[in-house]
Amino acid sequence: MARSTMRPVVKLRSTAGTGVTYVTRKNRRNDPDRLVLRKYDAVAGEHVLFREER
Repeated sequence: MARSTMRPVVKLRSTAGTGVTYVTRKNRRNDPDRLVLRKYDAVAGEHVLFREER
């Protein structure tokens, strides 16, 4: 069974400029805008904002 287009895979890139990325899935119906999550950046050594890339 094919994956739904309602929950696409998105790449989150660190706003600290370190190049660290996370990969996750999001629900387009609940989050139509770009996703922003606060996650741990191992290179920076702290929690920073990660924004969705397209």
